[in-house]
Amino acid sequence: MKISIFGLGYVGCVGMGCLAEYGHKIIGVDLNSTKVDFVNNGKPTIIEKDIDKIIYRQWKNGNISATTDTVKAITESEISFICVGTPSTPTGHLNLDAVFAVAKQIGIALKEKGTFHVIAIRSTVTPGTNRKITEIISEVSNLEPETDFTVVSNPEFLREGLAIEDFKKPSITLVGTENKNAAQILKDVYANVDAPFIVSSICVAELMKYASNSFHALKITFANEIGCICKSLGVDSHELMEIFCMDTKLNASGAYLKPGFAYGGSCLPKDLKGLRTIAHDNYIVCPVIESIEISNENIKNRVCSEIQNFGKRSVGFVGLAFKSGTDDLRESPIIDVIEKLLGKGYDIKIYDKNVHISQLTGANREFILNKIPYIYKFVTDDLSEVLAGSETIVVVNNFENLEKRLMEIPEDKIIYDLARVWKSELPIRKNLFGIAWPVNSGDENTCEGNLDTLIA
Repeated sequence: MKISIFGLGYVGCVGMGCLAEYGHKIIGVDLNSTKVDFVNNGKPTIIEKDIDKIIYRQWKNGNISATTDTVKAITESEISFICVGTPSTPTGHLNLDAVFAVAKQIGIALKEKGTFHVIAIRSTVTPGTNRKITEIISEVSNLEPETDFTVVSNPEFLREGLAIEDFKKPSITLVGTENKNAAQILKDVYANVDAPFIVSSICVAELMKYASNSFHALKITFANEIGCICKSLGVDSHELMEIFCMDTKLNASGAYLKPGFAYGGSCLPKDLKGLRTIAHDNYIVCPVIESIEISNENIKNRVCSEIQNFGKRSVGFVGLAFKSGTDDLRESPIIDVIEKLLGKGYDIKIYDKNVHISQLTGANREFILNKIPYIYKFVTDDLSEVLAGSETIVVVNNFENLEKRLMEIPEDKIIYDLARVWKSELPIRKNLFGIAWPVNSGDENTCEGNLDTLIA
């Protein structure tokens, strides 16, 4: 395939070399004539393991060239990758001037091409940039998006020093697009890459790099804080974390990484407080570990505020235990929400198929009665009573066939889903709201609407 790559810096140079090795014909584009000259003499524009050998070999084979002429590059290619820099501004926003300048030049060049063209954004960009680039190209070229051209989001996940390996064997290849033709073209481009090829919404692809790198930063910081605690106790932190990472079922896995409601139960709150206390007793400051409980409380407060914002005074809760399938009420986060609403005079009804107040014993019973002494007044064994008698229905835990019961609820009632019961394949309802995901026409569109406030 004939490919043009705009921006011959780190991402562009690595992409040029690796794609050429897969048999594609690559033409690089850059305003910097020095970089162009480097490529046209078989030299890389960066220092990276093995990139010099790859660039020289593919240049010698005639698979790589470079130019400053955008029209030439667009005319001689079927797909273009935007790989220009997007540096941070002092306010933390991104400077997307180079991206938009490239988009304008591509639009001008597409006027003269006359055949369908795919533009793939590899640069790290703010959510909503894909839409903006599409608008710029369409305005400059007078061409119709999705008919004459399309813009897809294709984030890179390269580590310096391991970039060639990461390009050839990434965890995933991600493309954000709704255009099936473009998705197939990108799949053909990456046919030799050893990784699952995933097609997502554009906004998910635009935000993925942020989520990934922020989590990497969190992992490093968490490990360092554990290391500080270990040192104060005379414990080998590397031995501890090596064993920690052996648990690929919970620790180093996707477990607990699904957005939703706050954590609770008898273990997580207790052990987190215990670790914070150990750090405090040894005069170790651990901002990440200390902020976990604060963030968890923020989620509870957010849920309480959103329920109040619905403007309904009668609220039914489907689920009371901290986890579906148990009757454990200890540190159940929804109890804090219910307690606050009761204090504000809300009419509360609660159903949990696994919780029977009369059968609770020990610490479980003591906890709930200390929190809500007259809890038995609000709990019922009849789900229909809660659904019929509440203006707002808060789904805390999932139960068998619950989604079918929810679909029967009239649209004058609010459904507030904290458990992701309402899956994407179910019909959209105007009265349905998710805690951390858009599920109705009034609860989406954030990704595409805030670009002007997020860029320089």
